[in-house]
Parts: sequence; structure tokens; C-alpha cells
Amino acid sequence: MAGISVIVLTFNSAATIGRTLKPLMEISDDIHIVDSYSKDDTVAVCEALGCQVTQHPFTNYAAQRNWAIDTLALKHDWQLHVDADEELTPELTRAIKGLNLATVDTDGFIIGRKIVFMDLVLRFGGIARTWHYRLFRNGFGRCEERLYDQHFVAAGRTRQIREYMLDYQDTTIAEWTARHNRWSDMEAEEAFLGSVAEAKEGQVQASLGGNIIARKRYAQGWYYRLPLFLRPTIYLFYRYFILLGFLDGRRGFIYHMLQAFWFRLLVDTKIYERQLAAKAGG
Repeated sequence: MAGISVIVLTFNSAATIGRTLKPLMEISDDIHIVDSYSKDDTVAVCEALGCQVTQHPFTNYAAQRNWAIDTLALKHDWQLHVDADEELTPELTRAIKGLNLATVDTDGFIIGRKIVFMDLVLRFGGIARTWHYRLFRNGFGRCEERLYDQHFVAAGRTRQIREYMLDYQDTTIAEWTARHNRWSDMEAEEAFLGSVAEAKEGQVQASLGGNIIARKRYAQGWYYRLPLFLRPTIYLFYRYFILLGFLDGRRGFIYHMLQAFWFRLLVDTKIYERQLAAKAGG
């Protein structure tokens, strides 16, 4: 039976990496850590658990992932990509262990992801369950070159595993908003240059008839055709009321107000700022 090599990116992840690695050790005997010169005990924790650690400077997410794909000496014919703040659920672990990858008639799998915010697994609002292409044969996946919201691009046949990993957004709100402020710069730049609605070669191609990731990118393109500043309000209404985000209670209210409205309003404001600068010749 074909095995799986796992690639995890880390940076100062000592507090969470043990949680991430525990289920991965059930499905793989070849776990690679690509660390960006952590200053805490991340490397020591990973090495103590038998992982192979490689240091590489971090430029951006896509560059780090693709460097790992191109460079690491993987033991197996399949690779699984996981972030240091993610954790495979027991159900997903069992589903992956049950795959016969030596005979399966596909080249990669799209896996679900649920968000954990303020110690609550969000159940509603659409964004609570997203899909990511993370498990694929060697040579059948690559991370798209985007500044923000990067996905792996499938190069062959895909199927879905209808189980989930957990994405722990367990930083303080101060750090959460600081990260999203940085990410809003990246998203605004992508949108201002037109590369959100119009995909480049090597990126996920928006398609209403494609897989679930391509359909999401198609919807994102329509979002960016709506008027500046109106679209965050529409998006919040859609997420919070139509997709029942209010059923996640107070923490759901905080998450959707910040992620669906505040973050998107920040992106629009930075796009507008760039437009004003362009008109002024700046």
C-alpha cells in the first residue's frame, strides 16, 4: 500500500505543533518540518517526535510550499500538506488511513476544514467549512502564486474526502486583527491589480462547473464586481443571516463582524486608497 509523506510549515509553533503532529503520526512515518528559523522550542519538539526538520527562510506562503515540493526528499509517492495551527480530526484520520492509495483512481483529494475561534468550532456562516486540495500524488499539486488566500492547484483527477481538519485561530484578538490587517494589504493589492477576479496561469481557475474550490473562486470573482463598500455589507448579511452565522452565538457574531465585514471593509478602503493614489499619479 502506498504511503504518505507529510509537510508542515512552522515558525515559533512550539505551543501548537504537538497537537498538529499527533494525528499525523498515525498516518505517516515520513513527516517533514520546514521551519523558518523559529526562536522558541519548535525544532526541539519536532525532532523529539521523530520528524525531519529543514530550515528555510520564509518569503511567502506559496514560495515556501513550492520550495518544499521541489526540494524535500520524500519517502512516499503521496504528500499531505498541513499548517502548524491545523489538526486532523479523528474522523479525517480514519478516512485517510482507509484509503488504498496504491490503487485509487484519482490523483488528489480535497479535504474539508473547520474554523475554531475562541475555542468554538464554528458551524454556520459558510466560511465555517471550507475546502482545500492538500493530499495528492507527487507531481500532481502545486501552491498557486498569490499574495493571499493561496490554494494548491490540482494537476489531475480529484475527489473529496468529506471529513475535516480543524484550523485553530487561537491567537489573541490583538494578534488576530494584526494578521488580518497585514493580509488585507495583500488582498487589496491582488484586487487592485485585477488578479483576484482574473486568475493567472498556475492559479486556481474560476469555474462554475469545476470542483468546489474553483466554484468558490468563481463566486469571489462576482464579489469583486460589486461596488466598493457596499459588498462588505452584502457579504455580512449573506453570511450572518442567510447562512445562519448568528446561530454560533456571541463568538459567531464577533467572528463574522470581524472577518466578513471589518476585514472586507479594510480591503475595500485600501483598494480605494490605491485608486486615489493612481489618479493623483502616485
